Amino acid sequence: METNHALEALAALAHSIRLSVFRMLVQAGPQGLPAGRVAELMDMPASSLSFHLKELHRAGLLSSRQVGRSIIYTARFETMNALLGYLTENCCSGNPCSPVSNCSVASEPKS
Repeated sequence: METNHALEALAALAHSIRLSVFRMLVQAGPQGLPAGRVAELMDMPASSLSFHLKELHRAGLLSSRQVGRSIIYTARFETMNALLGYLTENCCSGNPCSPVSNCSVASEPKS
């Protein structure tokens, strides 16, 4: 993933509603959810939700498809995985990272 794409995705997720919507669609899996159902679960008007869906879609984090009169939104797992890979690609000198990793990450630069 290129830095500009990572920044777009992170900017789109840097809003509580968009982050909640994205996480909901990740949980929904590959079948996704209709926009109306997302609005219902988020307890918000469809007009307000459409702005947030558009931002996530523009950042490549969602895909959409028309089924009858409904638009089904799905998380783009390949973009999510690419973003996670981008964020961790230099972690622990290329070794797999974990919460109990042997990496020593300095919390403050030493003077």
